Amino acid sequence: MILNVSGRTDIVAFYTEWFMNRYRAGFVDVRNPFNPKMVSRINFENVDAIMFCTKNPKPILKYLKEINKPILFHVTLTPYNKDIEPNLPPKSEIIKSIKELSDIVGIDNLYIRYDPIFLSEKYNIEYHKKMFDRMCSLLNGYVKNIIVSFIDNYKNVRKNEKVIGFREFTENDYKEIGVNFSNSANKYGMTVQTCFEDRNLSEYGFKVGECISHELAYKLTGKTFKNWTARKEQKCNCVQMVDIGVYNSCKHFCKYCYANFDEKQVNNNFIKHNVNSSLLIGELKDEDIIKERIK
Repeated sequence: MILNVSGRTDIVAFYTEWFMNRYRAGFVDVRNPFNPKMVSRINFENVDAIMFCTKNPKPILKYLKEINKPILFHVTLTPYNKDIEPNLPPKSEIIKSIKELSDIVGIDNLYIRYDPIFLSEKYNIEYHKKMFDRMCSLLNGYVKNIIVSFIDNYKNVRKNEKVIGFREFTENDYKEIGVNFSNSANKYGMTVQTCFEDRNLSEYGFKVGECISHELAYKLTGKTFKNWTARKEQKCNCVQMVDIGVYNSCKHFCKYCYANFDEKQVNNNFIKHNVNSSLLIGELKDEDIIKERIK
């Protein structure tokens, strides 16, 4: 099994101490988000690799050599300011941490996500072209792979529509992004790709790939995996992963977030967090049904 830590929240940024406690204990419990009484127990002896997804890798850097599993990192690095990403550390600090991370896990095990792209009066095409090129220059020699995606109309996006102020993409927008991002990536020896986007920009030099491909998963683990069943109907070719996160528990409060849609609930969940619990949020209850998940 490949563990996703996490697409539902930023465990690395806010809950690293908890994760390391679970890793040392040898297991972690995860509530089913659609049937909360059902709890999956995951023993780390059954974990073949761990994919960390974060916007701030710094909290876990000092612990990585303790983790005796193949590791893959996706670090999201966007050009937005505090109006859109109110609780992120300065981007200069994140870039410093990315460089340290690259030295620890290796350049082949680190992907940068420029994700999501939206266009507004403030964050226009010229702004993105400039900032993407600057990001590539700052990470030259530390990163080879960049994944790009475009904003989706999630509940939280609709709620924050006036703050984000985004507009629809035109064909010329896609061309400007495709040509300029490809040129910037090539200039610094990097690749740029999309993953399951309506417009993959392959005609402008983008790779068409997955967040974690079957080839990469096999390279990391020596094993084959099923497709991600949650996206079977969407024909996504990413490998199946098991997410141990909880929705509405990320304190970054990014205005475009798909995993947060209720800031009050986020704060309540954060209060319920116990670094010594087997669950990320809350405690096990007598009525919970615990089943071991082995794949």
